[in-house]
Amino acid sequence: MEDKVKYEMEIPIQVSPELLYTYISTPSGLSEWYADNVNSRGEFFTFIWDGSEEKAILLGKKSNERIKFRWMVDEDTDYYFELRIQVDGITRDVSLMITDYAEEDEVDEGKMLWENMVSELKQILGSS
Repeated sequence: MEDKVKYEMEIPIQVSPELLYTYISTPSGLSEWYADNVNSRGEFFTFIWDGSEEKAILLGKKSNERIKFRWMVDEDTDYYFELRIQVDGITRDVSLMITDYAEEDEVDEGKMLWENMVSELKQILGSS
């Protein structure tokens, strides 16, 4: 198995940090844009796409700021994905900061997938 490389993205999004946090941290919010359905039991989340399931463990979260998961298939690794809300101190512009891992030849594909999903999130939030 190839080692994965870490990549980060910053996507501006015109919405309040509080509303954005709801969409990145709750099963109902994530079900709107990230997966077809999301269920949680405590720190365990199940993400469902087209009938297939992926399970993740919640590594940490900070209200109105960030949420961090590790896929169960990556359980014995340091890989994770994090969604973090960044607010510019001067302009008050809001960005969604994404940290994820992919195999080196799949980084561009991973970024494109995130951009498509966040584009859908922006439409839902009326921020496109």
